[in-house]
Amino acid sequence: MKVLIVKTSSMGDVIHTFPAVEDTSLNRPDVTFDWCVEEAFAGIVGLHPAIDRIHTVAIRRWRKALFDGGTWREAATLRRALRDCRYDLVIDAQGLLKSALVARQAGAPIAGFDRSSAREPSATLFYDVTNAVPRNLHAIERTRRLFGLALGYQPDLSRLDSGIVAPAGTLAGIAGKTAFLLHGTSREDKKWPIQDWIETARLFVERGLTPVTTWSNDREKAVAEAIAKAVPSTVVVPKSSLADIAAIIGRSTLVIGADTGLTHLASAFGLPTVAVFLATEPGLTGPRGPYASTLLAAPGGRIAPTDVMAEADRLLERQARDEAVTGKN
Repeated sequence: MKVLIVKTSSMGDVIHTFPAVEDTSLNRPDVTFDWCVEEAFAGIVGLHPAIDRIHTVAIRRWRKALFDGGTWREAATLRRALRDCRYDLVIDAQGLLKSALVARQAGAPIAGFDRSSAREPSATLFYDVTNAVPRNLHAIERTRRLFGLALGYQPDLSRLDSGIVAPAGTLAGIAGKTAFLLHGTSREDKKWPIQDWIETARLFVERGLTPVTTWSNDREKAVAEAIAKAVPSTVVVPKSSLADIAAIIGRSTLVIGADTGLTHLASAFGLPTVAVFLATEPGLTGPRGPYASTLLAAPGGRIAPTDVMAEADRLLERQARDEAVTGKN
């Protein structure tokens, strides 16, 4: 059975879909998956070995040039590519009008959430089969239940495995244990103060870990360079592709991250991950993983570097205990 997943964005939402793919691989080995995703996140989708073909959309870019001939040519090319694949089923795992319209282009039956479950009820007008999934569940569980209903199996919700594999690659010049600091995020009120990142980097050095950080724009570059200036053993990775950053994160010992997509990636890799949430509630979309933890600032309060380090130590100790039991090195 050939199935197309439509989950175009954002990075965290894409990552939240991986456990559903893993469920299907275990319960329906006859199913093969392709995926339609925003072009910026194609490298993330490619981390899962069960995904065969990746189709890219550019809705964010197309909206800015809606009347440009190139936009319509790209959309037509996507439509042809989707139809040529002759899918048996499309699963719209996003539940938005835009994702439903993309799903429609494949010319195959579409399964999705029902009106009470979809994020935008109007999307259900385009579905052939709708499924009721409670909205008060974490996004990962909602997607797992949707796939199970659409493909006829019951997911084992007592286990959580993303199934993704870190790309091959290493960070030249670094030996030993590393702590990746993901300070970049989309909103100013989500950002942990620079001084707190610097103090956290110092605490890692005291514990024998090399701090690693990166950047994707000029503001983030200034923060990364400030951390490295204050803590010279910090390694600053130049602006790189998502695949390259994923390779470095996937081989880190520990990750500390703001409310950003790469923090979700670290938790999906199964790494000890401490998420620092300052202005948003992790609620039903926060990072999930075997060693993931979220620290939420109280209204008007702060999260201190010592709090982060205490949580990081706890996660590392739990990981070490688990590995001692399983014999994993």
